[in-house]
Amino acid sequence: MRLSTGTLAAFLAVPAIGAIPVTAQAESAPGCRSIVQIGSTAHIRHGGQTFASVKQFTGCGKNWAYLFVWAGYRGSHRTWNACVAVADNSDRSLNGTRCRTRTKQIWSLGTRTLAHCTQAAGWIPDGPRASTSKRC
Repeated sequence: MRLSTGTLAAFLAVPAIGAIPVTAQAESAPGCRSIVQIGSTAHIRHGGQTFASVKQFTGCGKNWAYLFVWAGYRGSHRTWNACVAVADNSDRSLNGTRCRTRTKQIWSLGTRTLAHCTQAAGWIPDGPRASTSKRC
């Protein structure tokens, strides 16, 4: 799934928060066990607490975006929605977008964007968002 240039611009305008400690480590992307995190970890804050971590991975000839909803947020909310995608800076699009309700972790679809500058973008629909550092 690809989203428009204006949508990507809105995500890239929000800086990643880098001072929050990382609490989750992904095991493997769907269909790809050999992955490596690239770039920084970003964090989405909502209602005064950390909602989720956002990371970008590479492996199996693809880029992947990953979102992990923190236990503290899951413990204090009955439901939530979240989305994650690989932001392609060369054509300013969001690729591999996946959205889920009340899910602890979300993987984007694998994207064939290794030759482009990319970053992972995660967001709450109609709410806060965060993007990892750009990797080329």
